[in-house]
Formats: sequence, C-alpha cells, structure tokens
Amino acid sequence: MEKTTGISRAGFLAGAAAVGLAGAVLPAGQAAGQSAATAREPDRSGTGGKHRGLRHRGVVYTVGAGETPGTAWSAARMREDVRVIRDDLHADTLDVTGDGVDRLVATAAEAAERGLHVWLQPTLGDIPEKEILDSIAECGRFAERLRRQGASVDFSVGCEFWLFVPGIVPGETVLERVENLQKGTVDMARMQRRLARFTAKAAKTGRSVFHGRLSYAAAQDEEFEPVDWHLFDVIGIDYYSYFPQRADYVRELRRYLRWSKPLAITEFGTCAYVGAPEAGGMGWNIVDYTKEPNEIKGHVVRSERTQAAYLGDLLDVFESMGLYAAMAFEFVTPDAPHRPDNPRYDLDLASYALTKPIKDRPDDPASGWHWEPKEAFHAVARRYGRRA
Repeated sequence: MEKTTGISRAGFLAGAAAVGLAGAVLPAGQAAGQSAATAREPDRSGTGGKHRGLRHRGVVYTVGAGETPGTAWSAARMREDVRVIRDDLHADTLDVTGDGVDRLVATAAEAAERGLHVWLQPTLGDIPEKEILDSIAECGRFAERLRRQGASVDFSVGCEFWLFVPGIVPGETVLERVENLQKGTVDMARMQRRLARFTAKAAKTGRSVFHGRLSYAAAQDEEFEPVDWHLFDVIGIDYYSYFPQRADYVRELRRYLRWSKPLAITEFGTCAYVGAPEAGGMGWNIVDYTKEPNEIKGHVVRSERTQAAYLGDLLDVFESMGLYAAMAFEFVTPDAPHRPDNPRYDLDLASYALTKPIKDRPDDPASGWHWEPKEAFHAVARRYGRRA
C-alpha cells in the first residue's frame, strides 16, 4: 500500500528558508456533484446558520517518515499522541496530513477508533502528478470506508498544489519552484491555469471515491491562489495573519464566507518567541539551514506565552464566527528539538507545534526523545475543554 513519499511540509519550510523565501509567495465556491451527506447538513458557514461556536476543534498531526533515525515513524507513539489529543488537549478533530499512505490511514483509523472527527489530507510533493492522484484516490477510498462504518470524516484532496505539485510552477523540486517564483520569471496567468486544471482533477478524483464532505487547503492569498470553491463542499484556508485587533481578523475572514459554504481553518498558529505572530507564515525563518548543525539566527527571545496568547485570540475569533472547523498547526514537530541548555540550537523556537521535543542525547541523531507541552498546549486545551 505504501506510496512514494514526497517532501514534508516541515521539510519544505526548512528548504525555503535556505533559499530566502519571502512572504510574498506564501499565504495567503454549492459543490457540483454535492453529496447527499452534505445536502442533509445544516449550514455551518458562519453566514446565518443556528450553530454557535466552532463545530470542530482540532489539531494538525503530520505523519512524515522522520528526518533522522531517532524521529522515524512510530505507530506506538502515534497511538499515544492520539490518546493525548483526545483526553488532554480535548480536541474533537484530528487533521491527519503528510505523506505515506500507510501512515495516513493508520493514523486516521486510530483517530476514528477513539471517536474523533477525522480530517484526512494527503500532502505529497516532488512526485509525478499521476502518483499524487493515485494517493488521493487511495486515501479517499479509505476515508469513505471509515465514513460508511459510521465515523465522522472530511476528506481534503491536498494542500497548496502550486507549491507541491510538479508542472504547475516550473521546477523539478519544491526548492526550484520557490527559486523561480522569487526570480519573478514565472508566467502567473499560465501558472494559475495549470493550478486550476490540477485542482479540478484532484476534486474529480476525490469525488469519485469519497461521498462525504470534500475540501482543499488553500493559501490565504486569493489573488495568488484563486480556487474554484464550486468544486468543494468546505472551504479550507491555511491562515497565518496577524492583527492587533480581533475585529480585523473577523473582517478578513468574512470574505471567505461569500460562497455561503462552511469555512475550515486548516492551519493556524505561530512560533514561541517574541515577535513571531507579526512574522505570520514566515515565523520559522529564524534558522540558518546553511550551517551544520542548523542554528538560530541573531538574538531571539523565547516566549511560550506569546504563542499561547496568539492561539487563544484566534480561537476566540473562530468561535465567535461559528466557523466549521479550526485545526491548530501542529501537535508536534519531532525534527525541531528544544534545547534549553543551548538557545543557539533551540530549533523548537522555529516550530509552530504545541509541544516541544526533547532528546535524551541532544547531539545524537539516533537519540530517543519525548515531548513536553508548551503553554500553547494548555491554552488550547482550556478552550477546547470548555466546549467539550
């Protein structure tokens, strides 16, 4: 069942930093063939439905293979993480994303078994288009199997295709595509036509095998990544804005409600240092990846309170708008370990995770590790717990 794996989202962020990606190219529709399940659902879009508060409160859980022997995929670790996400974080939804069909379906099955709402989203890159569509189909069939067994499931066909799928932006790899975007040599009109064609193919593939709510996770820049939301039942947005006033978030998010469809925040979050929220989706860009080992650039002041306050504010906004779902990015980033003994190598500073990985032997790639909750974990748990 295992498919060819692509670059992980965390891996992209590392590589993008190495080539100096600027924020200009990062984030920022009733469906044809609407499913019977969708037609039966009441409006959850925040545009007049009677539902109050978020319908689904979740966290992103990435299922990559791991970049070192010590952070390799572990089914036992995953099962314990899912238990904690339900019982301690008080989330009711698990956004299962990443590459590797076996890892994706195993994690989705565990979440469903524990009674969580499953948001299943394969995210693959740097592999041929056909293999990406095949993986979408395989994951969609599994999601449909869970749905028919009574599980609560949404299926997302992918994330920011312009970045991950070869052939949309020129370049054989994610990094080459990023470099071409930076150079300003990309024909944007052609890129968006290619993006629209592939998005339509992905939606058609998803609908052919999954008959529940279908979605896609788009960058929040609609001018850069325009999406035909008529293809989907749920609008998915990776959201990393920062405003001093909560009313400004509401004002910005309302524009996604003009399709009168449910709105899911498929990613949101920030890093644990002073000034991270203002950096938005570029908060990770404080690491010098040209050095080995990687190290933090300049003088960065760790502040878990900053991260916790930002997530709390955003969740309050999402609750007030009655959105369909919000998934904090992310539960754990194993390859960004916390180094309380040496802030210069504290890669957790550049992580959006709610937990901090700590190695038993900090300088050993094969070292065992465990995670500990950050203040953001507790802030999210308090809000989710009140709504449980």
